[in-house]
Amino acid sequence: MSAIHIRGAAPAYSESDSQESSSEDEEENWSDWVSESGRAACKSLFDDEVFSSVDLALKHDKTKYNVDIQELTAKLSLDFHDRVHLINYIRKTKPTPSTVLALTGQETFFSDDQYLRPIIEDDPLLQLHSDDWTDSEDEGGPSTSKIHELSNPKLAARKIKRLEEKLRNAKQNLIDYGKLVENRLELAKLVDEAGSTTIEAPKPRDDDTHYFESYAENDIHAVMIQDKVRTSSYASFILTNPIVFRDAVVLDVGCGTGILSLFAARAGAKKVFAVDASNISERAEKIVKANNLDNVITGKVENISLPNGIDKVDVIISEWMGYALLYESMLDSVLVARDRFLKPDGLMAPSQTRIMFGLSEAKDIYKARVEFWSDIYGYDLSAMAENIYDDAIIDTVDPESLVTNTVCIKDMHLSTITSQSLNFTSSFRLKTNRKISKAYAFILYFDTFFTPTGDPVDDDAEVTLVKDGEPALAEVWQVPGKPRRKESTNFERGKEVSFSTGPMSIPTHWKQTIFLLKEPIKAEDDSIISGTLYCRKREDNSRELDIEIHYCVLEKEGAQPQDMTVQIYKVR
Repeated sequence: MSAIHIRGAAPAYSESDSQESSSEDEEENWSDWVSESGRAACKSLFDDEVFSSVDLALKHDKTKYNVDIQELTAKLSLDFHDRVHLINYIRKTKPTPSTVLALTGQETFFSDDQYLRPIIEDDPLLQLHSDDWTDSEDEGGPSTSKIHELSNPKLAARKIKRLEEKLRNAKQNLIDYGKLVENRLELAKLVDEAGSTTIEAPKPRDDDTHYFESYAENDIHAVMIQDKVRTSSYASFILTNPIVFRDAVVLDVGCGTGILSLFAARAGAKKVFAVDASNISERAEKIVKANNLDNVITGKVENISLPNGIDKVDVIISEWMGYALLYESMLDSVLVARDRFLKPDGLMAPSQTRIMFGLSEAKDIYKARVEFWSDIYGYDLSAMAENIYDDAIIDTVDPESLVTNTVCIKDMHLSTITSQSLNFTSSFRLKTNRKISKAYAFILYFDTFFTPTGDPVDDDAEVTLVKDGEPALAEVWQVPGKPRRKESTNFERGKEVSFSTGPMSIPTHWKQTIFLLKEPIKAEDDSIISGTLYCRKREDNSRELDIEIHYCVLEKEGAQPQDMTVQIYKVR
């Protein structure tokens, strides 16, 4: 008989909170954050030596192999995405230094999308801001790359554009600072008029209370359990992999109603420890008792140590995913649980997730959220839509509305990923599949994979797509009045399970994350939309996300790109 232990507090939050508080003291802008990669450990491009910074690695390659990547970048007039192709090409194919020096910039790999995917996770060379590639200037005169840039009209134009953008930002910052000073002076005046100089100290920041309280209500759990794609995928993996769960010790992080714990118990787990920081844990304990497992329940555990002398577990199961995958930051807690409690050969379920990105016409979203306000009983209320572009929208789009391929911008292996790498930068390159008059939004969704070994799936592995009307639970759910069918021998070998939250599968409660564009994209068939996406936790609430998207359109391969567009969004 399986044992399920209900725990009242999630094991990961104390350490996660301390990490978050330390990060709050760092006031960085986007450029600072990206440029810090220059101080990260960096591997040589031509051998296995690892250096404490990018500068040392580049110096090593220049001294030992006579390859100066910065000089080569300037010589070939490479932009940011060309440099990403170059670095990943060298990392993957390992060409000789002489081959690299002979490059002309016209090679086919510069337009091959496979070289947009990092060969080394969080490669510091890929995360450098474009300014970090230019040589420093001595007092005696400009560097070689600066001279080349000034003599190259294309590079000079791009430099002028960057400087103009910095000037605009500086002017806006000055205006904002003036408003801040004005507001502070007005506040001081009001305090003086009230006859008091005492201002109440701000309350300590609390990112967790509202989050946990929201999960104490029934509605949110009903929505999740009724999500057949979500629930059936977990059930299918747990109940059809007895080789993983039989006689195993399982930790369910963020157990909610305890449904995953019940699945694990049915699959033959020896003990299941169910942990949740929300008050839902009190009802979870009643649920397992009502399902005739009360004889093995030890009660609610108040601390985070595992009871009964158990130090490590065989499997950690958790449904931690949020909107845009990383919203809510529950993954941080799951990773702390992994580092503290999972055996070295233990299994994370799910084992892998991929964040996918594409372009959609999204006409229905635009009409409902923006165009709707332009004519209300003959009145123009379009001011109501002015801030619609500041926040990501959680909704669904039709699969037919996709006008490009979708690409993976973050591939996460749960057995090895770290909390620090959840803030990330990724380049993308999309190709239109037809002529588009107006595409109103980028979309983001995620695919999830469960493997019985915990090993990553192949790069070209296809995710399971569930079509409307398919019996998602038929494989694992017992039909009333019929005997439960015998498990097949295939289950003993282990079965992989996956699901998608994208538009090609039936909608899940996660839907898709939609980024409306202030200026819709117009493009011909086979046009290229190229850019970079930055994702990081918000400084004022670590459970929310800041997303910054830079992109431009190329009418065809090798064509001059249009102006770079930048939009910033909040996921909250």
